[in-house]
Amino acid sequence: MTQSNHYPNQQRGGRYRTQRQPAEKVQTDVTLGQRFPLTIKRLGINGEGIGYYKHVITFVKGALPEEVVVAEVTAVHPRYLEAKIRTLRKPSPDRVDPRDAYAGEVGGFELEHLDYPAQLKFKQDLIRQALEKYRPTGYQHYDVRPTIGMTDPYEYRNKAQFQVRVIDGHVAAGLYKESSHDLVDLPTCSVQMPVTMTVMRQVVQWLEELNVPIYDEEHNSGIVKTVVVRAAAATGEVQLVFITHTPKFPKKHQLLMKIAEKLPMVVSVMQNVNVDKTSLIWGDQTTLLAGKPTITEELDGLAFDLSARAFFQLNPEQTKKLYRLAREALDLAPNETLVDAYSGVGTIGLSLADVAKEVRGMDTIPAAVMDANENAKRNGITNAKYEVGEAETLLPQWLAAGFDPDAMIVDPPRTGLDDVLINAILQNAPEKLVYISCNPSTLAQDLRELTRGYQVDYIQSIDMFPQTARCEAVVRFTKRH
Repeated sequence: MTQSNHYPNQQRGGRYRTQRQPAEKVQTDVTLGQRFPLTIKRLGINGEGIGYYKHVITFVKGALPEEVVVAEVTAVHPRYLEAKIRTLRKPSPDRVDPRDAYAGEVGGFELEHLDYPAQLKFKQDLIRQALEKYRPTGYQHYDVRPTIGMTDPYEYRNKAQFQVRVIDGHVAAGLYKESSHDLVDLPTCSVQMPVTMTVMRQVVQWLEELNVPIYDEEHNSGIVKTVVVRAAAATGEVQLVFITHTPKFPKKHQLLMKIAEKLPMVVSVMQNVNVDKTSLIWGDQTTLLAGKPTITEELDGLAFDLSARAFFQLNPEQTKKLYRLAREALDLAPNETLVDAYSGVGTIGLSLADVAKEVRGMDTIPAAVMDANENAKRNGITNAKYEVGEAETLLPQWLAAGFDPDAMIVDPPRTGLDDVLINAILQNAPEKLVYISCNPSTLAQDLRELTRGYQVDYIQSIDMFPQTARCEAVVRFTKRH
């Protein structure tokens, strides 16, 4: 599961796990601004370099394994230090020049300075690191396969969700600096599909020309907060969403006329209203301004209508590979029933409906479930149905009502599987189980429990987000008898 403001992921339900928990509290006299030479041993889960200063773990943003740096301390914590590179004394042979000048400033580009083959090795190593930390049964013998990458690891993101603010008298659209609300204007973005940036920059120019009121966070005033552009790779259709502070939208008609004339690929223009001063991007109210309410994407011969808030994987090319991996791992027989947990708009379950006897899915977002059922209908799929609710609630209900699934696929958010769901899986263990993970740490923790009833056949990682530290994986299990 993927996506949010900063590029990575929208969290829904499940357990919260912290990311950095070095074991023992250390006493150190290190001070802010202190500098010292440091050899970088490896990369951490967020893509930062890790070294040890007087046995204290030190995270250095932008540093790479085998590099020797002069580190400058930026934060002192009870168990670890944070630092930046003051001087790079010995660069890594895997260091490259990033394509984006702001790669070190905002999220979503944290590994752009690392050669792509080395990125793929790092992502395989991330899984090994997580297994070594949480030690699920038999982890030393797991088949952790090399990460499947992209031929061209750029221009893959089908969605740009940029904050809009005024900077130095001009309308800017981009992302916040990490851990701040300082906006970085992104005139270019090498990981975005080009059409998303073409539409974004043109719209930003028109917002400025028409003098449309732009949201001011400090005074909680103005209109346009965020612009979202999503493109369908298969059809070329583009959806444009203006997220506004009020239902009122000055100069709306002039703007829509310009879009219709100059951006014919935009077939859907929506307005979402979020009146709250909150870190949440979307409000509850979405209305159609022009065109149609959805765009159509295609995946493995199936058509999916995507509404403004519908979840869809952000990398269409790798998504095809991901679903083929899931299909191979499940190896469904024609008479077998499948549960699609955390189903979103039904993309995974519907792509497997042709080989399953019945597919049942669930998701906590009503709009996603509505889209899933509509997508089933649109594709003439009659053996799949989706319900609103948490997997940990619905699965026991289905089981109690006599539904006995042969196979199950889970694709949880970054927080991993809910404990109640893990127990339901173990108590009613389907013969076949496949786990699609977007967080090696929570995967490894979940494996500690799941391996009570299953053995791990293999873990196949796939790079859904090149240039980032994000890693996805498909895990195939065999039930223990």
